[in-house]
Parts: sequence; structure tokens; C-alpha cells
Amino acid sequence: MDAPINPLLLKPDLIVLQNLLQDLRRNNGTDSHDPADFSAAHNDQSSMRALDEVHDETTVFTSWDLKDLPAGKGFRAEILGKYITWAQGIVRNPVDVVFLTHIILYFSTSIPSAVFLYYHFTWAHGIFHCLLQLSYCGSFTLMLHNHIHNNGLLKKKYVWFDNTWPYILEPLMGHTWDSYYYHHVKHHHVEGNGPEDLSSTIRYQRDELSNFLMYVGRFIAFIWIELPLYFLRKRKPGLAFKAAASEMAAYLFIYLAARRNFYPTLFVLIIPLFMMRIGLMVGNYGQHALVDDVDPASDFRSSITLIDVPSNRHCFNDGWHTSHHLNPLRHWKDHPRAFLKAKNEYTNGRALVFQNIDYLMMTYRILAKDYLYLADCVVPIGDQIGMSRQELADMLRTKTRRFSEEEIQEKFYKGRKTQKEAKKKDDLYISKI
Repeated sequence: MDAPINPLLLKPDLIVLQNLLQDLRRNNGTDSHDPADFSAAHNDQSSMRALDEVHDETTVFTSWDLKDLPAGKGFRAEILGKYITWAQGIVRNPVDVVFLTHIILYFSTSIPSAVFLYYHFTWAHGIFHCLLQLSYCGSFTLMLHNHIHNNGLLKKKYVWFDNTWPYILEPLMGHTWDSYYYHHVKHHHVEGNGPEDLSSTIRYQRDELSNFLMYVGRFIAFIWIELPLYFLRKRKPGLAFKAAASEMAAYLFIYLAARRNFYPTLFVLIIPLFMMRIGLMVGNYGQHALVDDVDPASDFRSSITLIDVPSNRHCFNDGWHTSHHLNPLRHWKDHPRAFLKAKNEYTNGRALVFQNIDYLMMTYRILAKDYLYLADCVVPIGDQIGMSRQELADMLRTKTRRFSEEEIQEKFYKGRKTQKEAKKKDDLYISKI
């Protein structure tokens, strides 16, 4: 709540955060009456205008905004300008030059490094390669996330490459072929952290390390069979076959590569696979560890919003997780505007907003039971405004409690507390924007 504003925040994130802090100060009675004060500069109308102004700004790199790049005359500015023009002719949305930048980055570094490991293996290179992939895995996964939700990133005339690059890069980054699509799009977004979601957190005491280890261990050990069985239970044999076939094909590929040359395969394919699966579960745990005990089926109350640098600057607005669950097809740059347009729905839905914390740190702090630290990161909205630090911490603690099977039946399946009706309620949010 008293955390300083990170100067590296994306401009839209900064605009929304300042707007929320304006609400907080006004409700706390700390605004001045100066026409040029904080409140006047960051009210809803001016904030929306500011978001509109930066909405169509092209993103070329994750680390630098367009205003920070060379402009005008000069060799660097000319080369950059030509690259942006060329890239905008390839990507589907002109603002998404950054996706092509990342594809080029991975093809020019990860692939040559992997190939050379098979040509001449050294332990130092193997370790370096794993660290390189570790540094890439977040941005790559969220780029792939945009790809699977929007059926590609590039224009139609490049569909052949748009359909090919994931199959080349996925194994190097620790993904098995198409598994992210089948689990995330066809499963997780259907179930929404509910009782039938294989990555649901509701059956775990979410601030206990033993429960977290069971959560991660189950996914690593059994997702290969549990996901096809889920599709069979849902009478979707086609998806069951595809999910099983793609997973088994990836495992067979890794096995054959390891038989031929084990040590390069260990660092190129096997270690990245385990790193990615652990990372996916740590991230998902942080996204869905704080679940409301009254209305856990609501997307507003079973996911969170992060206004931070790692999630949003480097991972394409992954921090706006509630917004993404409410509309999985929304373009990643639209999340801040969508949030501000429906701020009242977030407030009435008792949603949680945090700043200066990412999902990995969220998971760590929850497991450490450091609720006071988390309370300091809360950006209070609605009824949360006016709560003390200890009250916020106590409120967050209640949201990590394990649900019993009786509670799950009551809150997800009986009466009005069904997932479908909760989704209908949340759809009011979408209809307003």
C-alpha cells in the first residue's frame, strides 16, 4: 500500500496505478484542492485519455519503450526505422513488432547454441545454455500464450512460418508440442480454477510448502495422462487423442535424442522441460493462490491483477490476469484500458490488485506466510480502502485456505453458486467494454 512506484513500469500501468492511488487518497481525505494536484491529473477521464494516447504505440523491445529508442537522423535511427517498417508488414497487429523481435532473437541464439552443443559438448556451455533458456522462458511462454489464444501472431501470407516456429522452439524452451494449447486454452480457461481444473489450487492449503510440493509434483508426474482422461470424461475423444499423441511424440523425440547423445539432450531438452513445468506451476499457483472463500467461482475473486515490471513489461501484460480470464481473446495491450473501463466491476467484485510483486514472488511470500509483505503490495480498491495493514494481511490469509469437498459441492455445484452462473455474472464486465 505504501510501496514506491517503480519507474520502469509500462506507461499504461503507471497511468492505471496513479488513477487507483488517486482514488485511495481521495477516500482517505488526503487530496488537496489545487487544480493541478494529483487528483485532477489522474481522474478517470484524464486517465482514459492518456491510455488512448499510448494504446497504439508500437512495441519493438520489452526493455525499452518507443520513446527511448533512437529517432530522427542517424545510422541507428535509420536502421531501426527500416526494421520497424519491415516487421509491421509481417506481424498481424502493427503494434506487435516485439513478437517478431523475439522470434528472431530465439532463432539466432537458442537454436545455434543447441546445435553447437550436439556438435561439441562442454559442461560450461551446457550450463550457459540452460541459463540462457531460463532467461527466455517467461517472455517466450507469454508470446506463445498470445499465439495460442489468437491463432497466430503473423499475417496470413506468413501462416506457414506462423504455424512452424512454435514446433521448432517449444522443445528448446521446455514445452512439449501443443501441450500448452491443450492444457491452457482447451482446459484451464474452460474450468477456470474450478474443481475439475487439473491445475486448480482450491484443494490445497496454499500457504503450506508440503501442499505446494504436492501441487507441482502432481502436475509433473501425471499431467501426461490426466489431461487426456479429462477430455475423455468430457466426451471429447478427439482432444484426448491429440493431447496424448502430441505429448507422447515429444517424449519419444526426447528419448531418441538422449539415446543418440545424452549429455547435449540433457541440457537442451530435458532440463528445460523440468524448469518450464516447475515454472508454469509456480506461476499458476501465484495467479490463483488467493481465492475468495465466499464466491470462489468468480473470476474477479479467484485470480489477481499485478501492476509490475516482470509480468507486464517483459511478459506481455501477464499481470492483468483477471482481465485475461474475463476475456481470453483480448489483445495484451488492451488490458489496462479494459480494467479502467470496468473499475466499478472490479471494485464490486472485490478483486485484488497488487503492485511491485510478480507471480514468483507472490508464490514465495504466500508459502512464507508473509502476509504483511503482501499487504504492503496491495493497491486497495472498494471495501479494502481504509483497512489497516494488519486487516489487509488477515484478509489475504483467509484466501489461501483449502476448500473441503463439502464446500466445493456447495460453492461450485449447488444452488446459485455454480460456475456457469458466476461466469454470467462476470460477463457483465465484458458487456460494459
